[in-house]
Amino acid sequence: MDKEQSQDMTLTNRQGHPISDNQNIRTIGSSGPSTLENYHYIEKISHFDRERIPERVVHARGAGAHGYFEAYGKVGNEPVSTYTRAKLFQEQGKRTPVFVRFSTVVHGGHSPETLRDPRGFATKFYTEDGNWDLVGNNLKIFFIRDPLKFPDMVHAFKPDPVTNLQNPERMFDFVSNSPEATHMITFLFSPWGIPANYRQMQGSGVNTYKWVNKEGAAVLVKYHWEPIRQAIKNLTQQEAEAIQAKNTSHATQDLYEAIAGGDYPEWELCVQIISDDEHPELDFDPLDPTKLWDHEQFPFLPVGKMVLNQNPENYFAEVEQAAFGTGVLVDGLDFSDDKLLQGRTFSYSDTQRHRVGTNYLQLPINAPKTHVATNQRDGQMAFVVDRAPGQNPHVNYEPSSLGGLQEAVPSGKEHQPAYNAKLVREKISRTNDFKQAGDTYRKFEDWERDELIANLVDALKISDPIIQKKMIEHFTMADPDYGRRVAEGLAQAQVDGKHISSDSARAGASLADQSGQRTDGY
Repeated sequence: MDKEQSQDMTLTNRQGHPISDNQNIRTIGSSGPSTLENYHYIEKISHFDRERIPERVVHARGAGAHGYFEAYGKVGNEPVSTYTRAKLFQEQGKRTPVFVRFSTVVHGGHSPETLRDPRGFATKFYTEDGNWDLVGNNLKIFFIRDPLKFPDMVHAFKPDPVTNLQNPERMFDFVSNSPEATHMITFLFSPWGIPANYRQMQGSGVNTYKWVNKEGAAVLVKYHWEPIRQAIKNLTQQEAEAIQAKNTSHATQDLYEAIAGGDYPEWELCVQIISDDEHPELDFDPLDPTKLWDHEQFPFLPVGKMVLNQNPENYFAEVEQAAFGTGVLVDGLDFSDDKLLQGRTFSYSDTQRHRVGTNYLQLPINAPKTHVATNQRDGQMAFVVDRAPGQNPHVNYEPSSLGGLQEAVPSGKEHQPAYNAKLVREKISRTNDFKQAGDTYRKFEDWERDELIANLVDALKISDPIIQKKMIEHFTMADPDYGRRVAEGLAQAQVDGKHISSDSARAGASLADQSGQRTDGY
């Protein structure tokens, strides 16, 4: 090893000072006491005390990987420029670097990855026009359609604030009073509620977005990630429990080892397209995130594929500090009027400023891989000035005639949606909360329906009878057989429970709560 290489490997502190003794603090005599001027120790332990940042309230448990997105240049068989001017889609074979973070939703950073829970599927595209974040889940729908309900939903799914124990009754108490959640509950308590791992699951943007072309014309779109090389695979409750007994990080391990071994997972990005209008012919609102767009009526149109081929070098710096937001769009992509999307767009970026810091976008994992020049300055942990070459350093405002930043030239006509309506607090007019839940139930295979009923009965049996009654009503509205089977299962569970002494019954309820925490995810 030459002298230069030897110096490169020398341990230093954050000030760049070489450290010749990293084993002993300075003390008065070998037994102490220590002295206050132990600068290296104080700096080292102070940083250690601050090594953790606030955990994500949701999506705390996650894994991630780097890769690339390769565009097809078409959407289905049409030129993609027909619908969007977003540059990353235009050229066949064009590759854009990406970072993907997979996650579970409800539980903490060290919770088992076998829990019954939606999975996050967030993709950061480092495009030539700046970053685009496609933030979604493995399931294509959601529990609610109004963002005002989101804090209550998460509180209901989290542990009891008094006992700190997971209790399925809290979750069912909320969803039994939120009929729009019936469809998501149907998916969640089926095998689709526990993906086998992160590689073998689908992804979806969930919300409705818009594509905008050069003329400023827009269409509504939904995004879907469909696995290519790896088959979709889900787990039964029994299979998940068997894995959890031996490994609580199986999905993280599976993703890391697959990439390390050269078995790179791939997904195809598909879009569904609907014209940007009211669609009275549909029995649901196309902006409703609790609904699926029928893939036969609105087919999945491929636009490109994603390959993940590089593991993170440091989990904290890349996976934990990665920050996503639904408002992070590039030119040619736009928001729809989906109320849940509008609410998420404020919340996501706001929570990153709280969790990671004011200048979280200057961290390498979050920073665009292109030109950045802003008039934003200062704030906690600012380590670079977003100044353009040749920009007057005295001018941190716009407009200016003194060498400041200038507005970009538009790349096409601006999309200008028009509105003529009152400002109201109302539900959407076409709620239709149960029809698609029934369609999904009937499309399940027999074993999937059996698993769904068994999981629902097991989770609902400890709930108050009024909650059970409401849930049975919702399932019956979706499909009479669905409601009947849940009702019969709960009745049988009650009969079985009568054979247990009252003391044992109370202990059993406690164990059921713990079992829900251990395997059901809610």
